[in-house]
Amino acid sequence: MGSLANTAVRYAPLLIVLVMWEIIATAGPLSNQLLPDVMSVLAALWDLILDGEIIRHGLRSLTRAAAGFGLAVLVGSAAGLLMASFRPVRLLVNPVVQIFYPMPKSALIPVMMIWFGLGDMSKIVLIFIGCLLPVIVSSYNGARGVNPFFLWSARSLGASPAATLLQITLPAAMPELLSGIRTALAFAFILMVSSEFVIAKDGFGYLISQLGDGGAYASMFAVILVVAAFGFTADRLYGSFVRYQLRWREP
Repeated sequence: MGSLANTAVRYAPLLIVLVMWEIIATAGPLSNQLLPDVMSVLAALWDLILDGEIIRHGLRSLTRAAAGFGLAVLVGSAAGLLMASFRPVRLLVNPVVQIFYPMPKSALIPVMMIWFGLGDMSKIVLIFIGCLLPVIVSSYNGARGVNPFFLWSARSLGASPAATLLQITLPAAMPELLSGIRTALAFAFILMVSSEFVIAKDGFGYLISQLGDGGAYASMFAVILVVAAFGFTADRLYGSFVRYQLRWREP
């Protein structure tokens, strides 16, 4: 079976969902107001694109998500590696991570609003915190799982702690670290939208909330689909990046 056929089979369930949606919206028990049909949603999406509204809000949302997510990857990767390599860092940071890791990060939205106001900073900090913890944990677990033989060999050959960290620990921890970053990527989209529901004057979350409050349900569904498409595309692209980086593990 060719690659095109494989792709068609893989994504066929999405087409089935759209067909079921159209059937339920046009002939099902739900009102068309509660569940607009697919063609109405697509028409609403086209209108949002033509007037530029969804592009303006989307750029604001994606900029915030990229800033928070990027900072979390940089800081979280370094923190996890340092925790695994240096005991004082582990004793200092690990209790903080264990306390905050299971907490729903959306609970911090009111705190962010009080501390940073309604501007971009509150959303970026929230996304940063939400993405930071899974990156730290995955980086730490990956580094702790490095074969000690590699570390002993590097040190016996005269490698400095920094060289051992960058040339032995980091590459060996990369599979688990990349997996944690993928989890953080999903959190970035979740927190992007949920924070904009409450503490924003623009962005995808704000637009969804405003359209819903105004009864423009077809447009609201259109924005939700756009957010889902961006999340799906980001995950697919990241998955391709991971496969390329870990191609040495492929059979």
